Amino acid sequence: MESRPPLPPFTAETARQKVRLAEDAWNSRDPDRVVGVYTPDTRWRNRAEFPVGREEVHAFLSRKWARELDYRLIKELWAFDGARIAVRFAYEWHDDSAQWYRSYGNENWEFTPQGLMAWRHASINDLPIRPEQRLFHWPLGRRPDEHAGLSELGL
Repeated sequence: MESRPPLPPFTAETARQKVRLAEDAWNSRDPDRVVGVYTPDTRWRNRAEFPVGREEVHAFLSRKWARELDYRLIKELWAFDGARIAVRFAYEWHDDSAQWYRSYGNENWEFTPQGLMAWRHASINDLPIRPEQRLFHWPLGRRPDEHAGLSELGL
């Protein structure tokens, strides 16, 4: 059976590791990479969409990153208990008309004993921003370790 360490039950250190690994995967904007951390029958609530299973999640992510251009994400651990982790996040992106947005939200995750995410519940709000209001300026891909996180940025 697949395994994706760190495994539950989470400690503060392993929960932070799990959050950073998720952030790194999402910043790759590679649906193939991202779906590998979810169970084959994963269940999501993301805005008004409810994908079930890796295939539907892959299609969802492909549509998302075709629409949300130059996507850069920061996640931060909010709480953890046993096999559950709560995170808050913000990401910046623009649409095909060059309108920038900062999307804010919270996620609740539940993991299997093998460390795969079985449930993902996300609540997200989009705020239109001007280009000069952007805060996430690293090259596309993984956020550099020295880049400020959400708390340091006042988000």
